[in-house]
Amino acid sequence: MTLMTKFMGAAAAVALSAGAALAEPALIFDLGGKFDKSFNEAAFGGAQRWAEETGGTFREIELQSEAQREQALRRFAEAGANPIVMTGFAFGDILNQVAPDYPETDFAIIDMVVDQPNVRSVVFNEHEGSYLVGMMAAMASESNTVGFIGGMDIPLIRKFACGYAQGVKAVNADATVIANMTGTTPSAWNDPVKGSELTKAQISQGADVVYAAAGGTGVGVLQTAADEGILSVGVDSNQNHLHPGKVLTSMMKRVDNAVYQAMTDGPGMEKGFNVMGIANGGVGYAMDENNAELVSTDMLTAVDAAAAKIADGSLAVHDYMSDDSCPALSF
Repeated sequence: MTLMTKFMGAAAAVALSAGAALAEPALIFDLGGKFDKSFNEAAFGGAQRWAEETGGTFREIELQSEAQREQALRRFAEAGANPIVMTGFAFGDILNQVAPDYPETDFAIIDMVVDQPNVRSVVFNEHEGSYLVGMMAAMASESNTVGFIGGMDIPLIRKFACGYAQGVKAVNADATVIANMTGTTPSAWNDPVKGSELTKAQISQGADVVYAAAGGTGVGVLQTAADEGILSVGVDSNQNHLHPGKVLTSMMKRVDNAVYQAMTDGPGMEKGFNVMGIANGGVGYAMDENNAELVSTDMLTAVDAAAAKIADGSLAVHDYMSDDSCPALSF
């Protein structure tokens, strides 16, 4: 019996029970699974933190196909879960259709804006955090060539790439930035073999630091970078520990905080549009014992100075999604 079958059977039983209702939240992971060591795992970490601090429980499901998105949303809503939190832009259209059918249920979606009265939309200034790790990549590079490997080729991932390239160029205007996307379908988020192949191709072009913004595909990027003796940059979660001394840093996208806050606020939470960036701790870079020897004091000073300027508005990082262009990188 599959996880999905178990879930559907349990949900149906609860829904059919007279007066049945759940006071617990639910979390729906995007394709790639909750242990992707990146985006989904960050969301899971936020839910776990909420459960540990409150003693509460939450429901969860890992999708196996696109077709399950609407089914999972409706089953959780009918079972009384509240709020229902989902990770990923791909839930946007479906949530826009489903949310009006459950006006008493609160929903939170990460990485997409859904304009419904019972929805909290959380988006991130990924370009700001990517700018910082781009600076670090440029300062660490000895070849003056760095790489970027994205997952699915969508505006959101180009936003990561564009911010990264701007940070690189701010440090070294003559640096070369090589950018590749893994694919054009959702399978691009979970293809570590393709990530490895792209990493080797970029190394052959001179890249000695590669930034992966590709979900589970990034695991292959980081592994190959370590095997081939170059540095990598992780994303979303702190991935420094995956290859100690080989991962320069990780661009932290605090999906965990977004999930934690939604569950903490619970039913009746404030809805609307939420933006998380450098100024409010939504994005940043990771430092720990695993990368301490890779990052010099000069690097930290420069990056922290840039972060302060971004936070106070004196340094503006171009957002690819604002006009589909990037001054520092050609796609």
